[in-house]
Amino acid sequence: MATWIEDANGNKCSVEYFGSEEAARAALESLKNCKYCINCSGCSDCSGCSYVRNAKPVESTSGAPKVPIIEDIHKKVYAAATATSESLDMTTWHTCEITHCRAGWVVNLAGEEGKALENFHNTELAAMLIYKASGYEISPVQLYLNNADALRDMKALAEAE
Repeated sequence: MATWIEDANGNKCSVEYFGSEEAARAALESLKNCKYCINCSGCSDCSGCSYVRNAKPVESTSGAPKVPIIEDIHKKVYAAATATSESLDMTTWHTCEITHCRAGWVVNLAGEEGKALENFHNTELAAMLIYKASGYEISPVQLYLNNADALRDMKALAEAE
């Protein structure tokens, strides 16, 4: 069972995730303008991206990579996810070069800038930031759907784009 510590804004850190209570408290103290984040540290003043999970702890947000824009993001993500019957695997971020989850495809389609953003933050936050810069605020819940539900949502958005 995880041991959680919480700050006044409701942000939580797992002692086990950070390795010690001191490290978890330091991660909480590094947050700026964040509410309801979990295991989040230094995520660019992320007041709009609640429930970010497994963010990599970073010393500061200075030097954050540029957030790339993907034109026609819904069409491109749906096309990538349906290229083959093996293209989408919502159980993991990246399986191989031709198989990713939804967030993994967003990062992959954003090229080197997407990978740099993923390395700086994590896959989930990188995908959310890329979606937002590309004109769509995605709920993090959409990044954890099963394959069928994710495809249905991606198809609807691609057809509406």
